[in-house]
Parts: sequence; structure tokens; C-alpha cells
Amino acid sequence: MNLYKLVAGAVSAINPRVVATIQKSTGYTTNADGSRTPIYAAPVPVRAQKQALQYNDIVQTDGLNLQGERCALYISGNWEGVVRSDGVGGDIITMPDGSVWIVAVVLENWGDAKGWTKVAATKQVS
Repeated sequence: MNLYKLVAGAVSAINPRVVATIQKSTGYTTNADGSRTPIYAAPVPVRAQKQALQYNDIVQTDGLNLQGERCALYISGNWEGVVRSDGVGGDIITMPDGSVWIVAVVLENWGDAKGWTKVAATKQVS
């Protein structure tokens, strides 16, 4: 049962979902100087809802040395944060206003079973 579809209408009446684009991280290439350049898949449209981080979210991200503006994003589908051992993560989300956010931490992942993922995202410098 997709719980996200069941509650999305009620929640969206107060805080509407928007169509954003997400670019899934597919790894990186190593340059001649040893630096790494991330590689992303083509942008995919998704329904997203931006909310403030809750206390438990802040506690969960404490100690990760995240700086800057952060928010919670509820995103349709199954998405990832940084998984260093797999060489992936840090999916990029572009909101309708043009702001760019990177997925820092997956707070809840119900993408396979319930149809959504809650992430903590950090705004990127444009």
C-alpha cells in the first residue's frame, strides 16, 4: 500500500507538493591531478515537498559537519544520500525556483514499500 499517495492530498492542502528535478549520483571520475568530478544521471521530474527539519532530524544529522541552509524534502520514489563505500550518493535536486539542493542524509526511506523518501538536503551555492 502506498501511504504517500493516501496522505499527499491532505498534506498538500497546507503545503503543496511541487515538481522538482532530481539527478541521481552515479559515481565519479578521477582526474589526472587526483581530484574527483561527480557524475550524475539525466534529470528526472519528481514530486517534492519542502519542510523544515524536525528536532529528531536535527539530532540525526548532528555531528555530520553540515553547514549552510538545510531542509527536509519528501520526494516521491527511492533516493539515496552519500554511500562512500559504493562511491555514490549526494543526489542533486533542483526546485522550481531554481535553487539547487544536495541530498546529505536519508532520514526515512519508504521508496520501495510506500512510495517516498524523506531526506535532509543542503542548499548549494549557485
